[in-house]
Amino acid sequence: MAFSKIKEYITTGDATPGTLLIPKLIMPPLIDAVDKALLPRDMASFVKNGFEGSSFSVNLVTPNIIKIRNVAEGAEIPLDSTSFTSVTFTPKKYGVAIRITKEMMEDSQFDILEANLREVGRRFAEKETELILTALDGASTTVTGGAALTIANITAGILGIHNYDYEPTDMVIGNEILSDLQNIDTFVEADKAGNQALMTSGYIGTIFGMKVAHFSTNAAPSTTYAKYAYLFDRRQAYGIAIKRDVTVENFMLPSCDMEAAAITQRLDVQLLRAISVAKITTA
Repeated sequence: MAFSKIKEYITTGDATPGTLLIPKLIMPPLIDAVDKALLPRDMASFVKNGFEGSSFSVNLVTPNIIKIRNVAEGAEIPLDSTSFTSVTFTPKKYGVAIRITKEMMEDSQFDILEANLREVGRRFAEKETELILTALDGASTTVTGGAALTIANITAGILGIHNYDYEPTDMVIGNEILSDLQNIDTFVEADKAGNQALMTSGYIGTIFGMKVAHFSTNAAPSTTYAKYAYLFDRRQAYGIAIKRDVTVENFMLPSCDMEAAAITQRLDVQLLRAISVAKITTA
């Protein structure tokens, strides 16, 4: 049978058998891993990005040292002065290397090196959240709750911070604590989770004026953190020091016929004032 165009042939008279001639490219889409709930950097008292030397110190005024006293007429005015403490940040290097063989790159249906680098970027963000939670663990106030979080647990944590004259601005919670909050009618009716703020910023809502955000159990130091909540004054609680932000260095390994990348970061997170943080634990 004579025909001038293959397209005409496979789409007209002999369409049914003709469709078998149409090549199909089966290329599954690459579905990235989910972005976990992490703690944003704006919760820190400060983020120091880049500095000279291997470390730097932050000086803190010790509160409630100077006393104002009654002075009798003609009496000598008492001497007094405040005191200071310091917190030293010494960034550690964190990193991972990715090696991809040339065969893998040739046979892959997507850019396998780029996909690995995207996933590594997520891991670095999760590591930062882990370091923040480790720092917050040094809270001066600890409230031990029962099987589930209660309003009384939250107010006890707030009281612990108020006793040192700080104002809790934020509350970060593990997944089990989030579940407990969702079962407290008082909060559910006042500020339901799942609103637009949660989708755009990660914040769940507000409780007693505190912004509430939850963190992924898989980004925490251990699974027990799902049962923890931290209340803190973001102006005084902790700081982040970044000597070198996430850096990617590509290189070749000709002897192994590989392309590779080394991804590193130098980072430290330190608690500034333990008295500005309260930790709530549940069973």
